[in-house]
Amino acid sequence: MAIKFQYNKTSLGELGKQLKMRQKALPTIKSKESALRTEVKRAKDAAGELRRRLDALRAEYDYMTALWGEFDAGLLRVDDVELDTQKIAGVRTPVLREVLFEEKPYDLFSSPVWFAAGIDLLKRMARLGIEYEVYSRKMELLDFARRKTTQKVNLYEKVQIPGYEDAIRKIKRFMEDEENLSKSAQKIVKTKQQAAGEGAML
Repeated sequence: MAIKFQYNKTSLGELGKQLKMRQKALPTIKSKESALRTEVKRAKDAAGELRRRLDALRAEYDYMTALWGEFDAGLLRVDDVELDTQKIAGVRTPVLREVLFEEKPYDLFSSPVWFAAGIDLLKRMARLGIEYEVYSRKMELLDFARRKTTQKVNLYEKVQIPGYEDAIRKIKRFMEDEENLSKSAQKIVKTKQQAAGEGAML
């Protein structure tokens, strides 16, 4: 990205402001990137742990495969999922608050004994599955924000700050050269005037 500028004091002052602003913002952006990186890892670890627990419950579910044929699927359904939002390093992320189930009554005497344990297992599986999805979404949002922040850090560090410093250096050199030329021209004019003045006296 080429920085546009003019060889004058106004442009020099404007570039100086832009450079200071970026140099001041860079540490904040870097700390945000670091915080996001930590939070992405934390969310990934939590999602991994939920996945392991879910797999263990699935194994428990599979163990009872022969019995599930007797189970009435209409006895239990997820009625609602309540979510909250939490800001992490300026990023709004979802947080699971509650999973509400609708449980239909069943006859305890005519139904198999294991129905209560089966319903409990299904509730735990559903809650863990939903929690896993929420953590996966949280991880995606945080990772997206981290990538954007990393891009901004790289833009400031590798492109804009060096670009502004280079432009400021060029303007200063130009102005110094112009000042030196002006002084040289003044000396030449003064020398000529002195020589002309001495020639007139003779």
